Amino acid sequence: GKHVRAHPDLAREVAARGHSIGNHTETHPSLLWMSRRRIIQQLSQCQDAIEQATGQRPTIMRPPFGERGPQLQSAVRQAGLNGVAMWSLTAFDWKPQRAERLIRRLGGAANGDVILLHDGDHLAMGADRPHLLKALEFWLPRWRDGGLKFVTLDASNLTCA
Repeated sequence: GKHVRAHPDLAREVAARGHSIGNHTETHPSLLWMSRRRIIQQLSQCQDAIEQATGQRPTIMRPPFGERGPQLQSAVRQAGLNGVAMWSLTAFDWKPQRAERLIRRLGGAANGDVILLHDGDHLAMGADRPHLLKALEFWLPRWRDGGLKFVTLDASNLTCA
């Protein structure tokens, strides 16, 4: 949410290119021990930021760090979201590292996977990400040539838990 508020033009461009935009909270806190009321506040603030920037309200959220407690599902519903999206493959890519590490980690991708990738670090905008770009330059054509299909999360018929 706070990054969308700081760069609404970027959020608009992402939406205009047909990407799904999900809720990832206002400030990227751990939700594990947070109260339901505070989670709703985090989600609602992010919903408002995304809607102001793009005209769209997300229907799915992804919890920061993947951390979620039993209070999350009811908070998600109360905030007007339909589900919680998780991933099946991650490259642990949020910190600068050698691209070869990411390339190895992404090697097992298959149809049906939800791949978690980051555009930098949640702590600040403008994070270093050439390692991710190199890994994607390597894998995207190979995945496509291997028959993998790229879909938005909304269009993928995934069951979000």
